[in-house]
Amino acid sequence: MDILLAIAVLFAVYVAFTISASAGLGGSLLMVPTLALFLGTKEGVALASLLLATNNVMKIIAYRKTLPLRKAAMIVVAIMVGAGLGALALVNAPDTAVAIAVLCMFAITILTERYEVKPVRKKFAPLLAFVSGLSSGGFGTSGPLKGVAIRNLDLDRRHFVGAASLASFAGDAIKSTIFAEADLLGRSAWLTCLAAIPLMALGTWTGSRLNARLGEQTFAWLFWTVMFGYSIRIIVQLL
Repeated sequence: MDILLAIAVLFAVYVAFTISASAGLGGSLLMVPTLALFLGTKEGVALASLLLATNNVMKIIAYRKTLPLRKAAMIVVAIMVGAGLGALALVNAPDTAVAIAVLCMFAITILTERYEVKPVRKKFAPLLAFVSGLSSGGFGTSGPLKGVAIRNLDLDRRHFVGAASLASFAGDAIKSTIFAEADLLGRSAWLTCLAAIPLMALGTWTGSRLNARLGEQTFAWLFWTVMFGYSIRIIVQLL
């Protein structure tokens, strides 16, 4: 039974890597709850951060020709600054208020994308990225805000994943460093990490191939499906 459980966990990790490499983000949707159930909440979250940070290095390599360094620079910096201030700034904020803010930002992004309000979208992106960092430090919900922040840069699907990889690496690297200092990972976590290394390469290759075959409209559908998943997760956490 333990072997079957380990296989199921590693399969879920592989799927998470594939989603992340194809949509640019969303790997934590599946990986965090899976590893939390397998290893416990703190250790599972710590291992997920480490795996996702390492996986983002592979994604950066895979999308090295479509890394929008200039356009994504403000997003990356805003996320890093926000993450550093997140725990202090949001420690007393009600979960309900944060959830409502996230869902409202989704709605604004959808409307501005639908009606092509480009000036608003481009000015909106750094704010979303900063709040993404804040929420990551306080509540661990950076994924959706980070996604809509990058979406507001009006990038094609390849450059979108490149930008998301850079931004995700910055945030996950900071969290992984903190978790490493806290010594949260035990023997089972490290064994899972070693077993997941080849899955990173396979998942990144699979996701990159999938992304290359998607049209822009299909990619937009995939992106908003992932965002819908994040929304459901946020709502469930509040219940």
